[in-house]
Parts: sequence; C-alpha cells; structure tokens
Amino acid sequence: LGNMGKPMALNLLAAGHQVKGFDTAAINAEGIPIATSATDAASEIDILITMLPNGTILQAVAEMVLPVMPKDAVLLDCSTVDVKTAKLVASNAKSKNLQALDAPVSGGVVGAKNGTLTFMVGGEETAFKSALPLFDIMGQKAILCGENGLGQVAKMCNNMILGISMIGVCEAFLLADKLNFDRQKMFDVVSTSSGYCWSLNAYCPAAGVGPPSPADNHYIPGFSTELMLKDLTLAKEAAQNVSSQIPLGAHAQQLFKNFAEANGKGKDFSGIINYL
Repeated sequence: LGNMGKPMALNLLAAGHQVKGFDTAAINAEGIPIATSATDAASEIDILITMLPNGTILQAVAEMVLPVMPKDAVLLDCSTVDVKTAKLVASNAKSKNLQALDAPVSGGVVGAKNGTLTFMVGGEETAFKSALPLFDIMGQKAILCGENGLGQVAKMCNNMILGISMIGVCEAFLLADKLNFDRQKMFDVVSTSSGYCWSLNAYCPAAGVGPPSPADNHYIPGFSTELMLKDLTLAKEAAQNVSSQIPLGAHAQQLFKNFAEANGKGKDFSGIINYL
C-alpha cells in the first residue's frame, strides 16, 4: 500500500470489492482493513495484487505469500522488475497450482488515483480474464501482451522510448534557446508538426509551456528520475542478455545516471533539461 498500491486499493474498495492490504511501513489506510502481515494479506483471497520496488523484494514477498494463497488464486504483480524475475515468480506460482500475471503499469501516482492506469500484462488468458474486472476499475486499458514476462518487456520498451524522447525534447529546447527562438513558439510549432510526442505535448519539460506538468511545480516528481533510471537500466541489462543493440537507450541510461548523481534524485525525470 505505497504511493501506487494504496490508491489502487482504494479504487477497488470504492467499487464494492472486499479488500485488505499490507505495507511494511505504517500507513494511513483511509478505510482499507490492514492485515497483520504479508501472509495474512495473501490468505483467503481470489487475487493478490503486489506493487513493489524491485525484483529482489518481489522474490522475497513471493516466497512468503505463495504457500498460503488458496488454490487457483491469481498473483497479480504490478511491479516493474526484470524479465527473469517475473518469469521465475510466475513459474513458482504455477508449481503451487496458482495463476500468475506480471502487469506493470503506466500512468504514475496520478493514474493510480484517477483509475486511469494502463496495464501491460504477461500471463495466461484465463488469469487475465479473472483480473479484467479489476483492471477496468484501476485503469483505462489492459493489454495481454503474451506469456509471463512480456508485460515487463512492454513496460521496458515503452519507458526506453520515453527516456530517449524526453532527452530529445530537452535538447531541442536548449538549442532553440541558444538560437534565440522563443520556447512558446517552439512548442506551438513542434506540438503540431512531425516532432510531436508525449514528452513534448503532454509533459513538456519547459516551465510555463504546454499543459501543466512537473516543470511548472519545481520538478516535483510525477515520475521520478530514480524510476526512469531503474527502467532504463533494466532495458540496458535485458539488451545485453540478448545481444540487442540499443545505443540511444544505453546513452539515455548514462545521462539519467549522471543526472541522478548530480542533483536529480527526488526530482521529476523531465528535470534533466536543467542538467543538460
């Protein structure tokens, strides 16, 4: 029940589902019954939703909860982790007569609160259909990408595009600055030309330009630099494992690493415009 899990659980509760939750940190649950432990949260349920920081923690939690989950229950993991871990956890679940889905999300904390997340799902269709009513409450779209692990592949590839495109938008604004081209006019031209993209049109890194974005709020995160670095690092490692060439993805990972080590921690990833 962290920054993402809590609003997701609240939306399920508001829709009339029986929900119980657990977090290792003390939390204001706002009406969600709190379990005494992860194993307590995982017992006597149809679907267990996990939203965790990384693959190591996911594995540790899975080792605790899988033995107590009822037969044929679904482990619906919405964490963003490496593909190998997602497949391993799913395999362990199936060995205990459980169903498993890896379903990382796009949309951030705002999407979790508003119920407008996109779920990128890996797993079997029967498990996907079981979880579909919950996806409809927590999000605006859920796509079954294929077998277990492919949800993580979709998230990784999506966010690699996002990281690369954000750097491109930032570089373009900075070049325009040097050439005395007004930022608002730059936005007006590019947002309706072939350079338009989500990083510019919906999440502009230049303050006072385009729709409201973290740039207008001192780069307080909507999506943090640390999370972007995490996703780009997962992409880089996955590419190395399959000998895929991602020169721009790898360079973006290095730039976000440098930004994080400079002063980017705790800031929105679009704040890399100031680092550049």
